[in-house]
Amino acid sequence: QVQLVESGGGLVQPGGSLRLSCVVSGSIFRFVVMGWYRQAEGKQRELVATITSAGRTNYDDAVKGRFTISGDNAKNAVSLQMNSLKPEDTAVYYCNAFIGGNSRWGQGTQVTVSS
Repeated sequence: QVQLVESGGGLVQPGGSLRLSCVVSGSIFRFVVMGWYRQAEGKQRELVATITSAGRTNYDDAVKGRFTISGDNAKNAVSLQMNSLKPEDTAVYYCNAFIGGNSRWGQGTQVTVSS
């Protein structure tokens, strides 16, 4: 069974940093695209950043210059380095992978930015 396992969320003060990681298990395929989405309370899920198997990245304007996505296609893994965090970055962050012809989601990890 294909699973996405996320780690790295938590509580951080404004201006701080966190690193999220996600790895795909149970698949014989390599990802085509992996990325991170987030959903704040009362809001719709939105794209944060994605990376293709070729290493091409895409970021939401709200996180450009603060967040960096990196991926290892051979390991089916992706990370998101989040710097200069703001209270408005508070959300549940979800890992997504397009792999084996299907879109897969992780269970989500909470990121809270608060003093």
